Amino acid sequence: QVQLVESGGGLVQAGGSLRLSCAASIRTFSRYSMMWFRQAPGQEREFVAGISWSSGTTHYTDSVKGRFSVSRDNANNTVYLQMNSLKPDDTAVYYCAADSRPYLVFAISAIDYWGKGTLVTVSS
Repeated sequence: QVQLVESGGGLVQAGGSLRLSCAASIRTFSRYSMMWFRQAPGQEREFVAGISWSSGTTHYTDSVKGRFSVSRDNANNTVYLQMNSLKPDDTAVYYCAADSRPYLVFAISAIDYWGKGTLVTVSS
C-alpha cells in the first residue's frame, strides 16, 4: 500500500518561506518521478513543480520559477518543496504525487499515487 504524506503547510505572511515535505512509503522510491500540484479554492488542480527519477530533471510552472525549489532525498524516501517569497496567490492545498514513469507527468488523471494534501495560506 503506497502512501504519500505531506507536511509543512501553514499560515505565513507574504514574502515568507515554507518547506513542504512528502514522505513516501514506496519501496522503489528512487524509481518514481515526484510532482507537486496545488489547488486553490474554486480552481482546478495545477502542476507546480516536479523532479524525475531517471535524470533528476526538474520543472516548474512559470509562476513559481525562481521562488520554489524541488528536491528529493532517495535515502529517506522524501521529496521537498522549498517555497520562498510567497505571495497570496500561492494560497492553496498542495499535493504530492508519484508516478513510476521516468519523466514528469502533468496529466492529473494519469498519475499513479496522490497524497491528501497540506494547506498553505499566505496572508497579505
